[in-house]
Amino acid sequence: MAMRTHARFLTTLAAIAILSLSSIPKIGPQLAEAQASASSAADSAAQIRTLKITLLSTMLVADMAGMGEWGFSALVEADGHRILLDTGAHPDTVLQNARALNIDLSDVNEVILTHNHWDHVSGLLTLRREMMKKNPAALSVVHVAKGIFYSRPSAQGEANTMIAIRKEYEATGGKFIEHSEYAEIFPGAWLTGPVPRKYPEHNWSATGKVQTPEGLVEDNIPEDQSLVLNTTRGLVVVTGCGHAGIVNILTDATGKFGDRPVYGVVGGLHLFPATDEQLNWTGDELKEFKVANLLGAHCTGIEAVYRLRERVGLTRKSAVVGSVGSSFTLTEGIIPGALAK
Repeated sequence: MAMRTHARFLTTLAAIAILSLSSIPKIGPQLAEAQASASSAADSAAQIRTLKITLLSTMLVADMAGMGEWGFSALVEADGHRILLDTGAHPDTVLQNARALNIDLSDVNEVILTHNHWDHVSGLLTLRREMMKKNPAALSVVHVAKGIFYSRPSAQGEANTMIAIRKEYEATGGKFIEHSEYAEIFPGAWLTGPVPRKYPEHNWSATGKVQTPEGLVEDNIPEDQSLVLNTTRGLVVVTGCGHAGIVNILTDATGKFGDRPVYGVVGGLHLFPATDEQLNWTGDELKEFKVANLLGAHCTGIEAVYRLRERVGLTRKSAVVGSVGSSFTLTEGIIPGALAK
């Protein structure tokens, strides 16, 4: 009798346990992935120890090698990983500049495109087709942010060249990976995905429209993304044009990484048309982020670099106008070309 009572008691407990578990919402793969992605990047212990960023496309050429253009591209080498960020304005500029600088891109398998504009994406197909002759996997994966393939209708037709490029690129066997939020692409290297626009930085010049799921709206380049490198010396942020606004980008990044200092900002900041008031505000904000180095390339603007240098309290060595072949490392900081010193 006692044994039967004990058995019924255990059965009842089991039933209660089953009912309790069934009342807990199940976490599917998508929800689990979203929860994991949304967690602070500071939870990741990975920090980059060795880093070199080399500019392969920008306006200024500071040495005898290479050619300048209104465009941007940079090779990022971190702890043995190599990735190309943007591909320049003309089909063969990055290809030719890499050769002039004795840089082999055939073992670079991944590309980051910061946004859809022609001066950042036009070299992709040429580079892929040329490098895959030596290595079929070369430049075979492209990381983009949500919105890069949105239609940009204009009076002349479709203004988003990425729509046509996508078809041709995928025909080579390449694939696109689309990011809608922060994502770690290798240990210590994070893509921002679309950046929240906390501050009203109007860092874009185009006046076109973009067809979003919410309708046809002003094209503020919603897909603009940057690369955030969590290094042993602090955060290093690589931008294409920084259309989301460098203050918005750094606000988002430092929030993800527990307010770590910003050791370096490399790339375009689209401040060449900025007013004195805008530059002063931006400089004051960069100082708050403890920005230690600024390699301002592409659309940052020459005068803007000098104004930011003064406002942030940087020096001739730590705030430099970017040039083809100039680089940035954790050990030496900015290594400018002769003309940019």
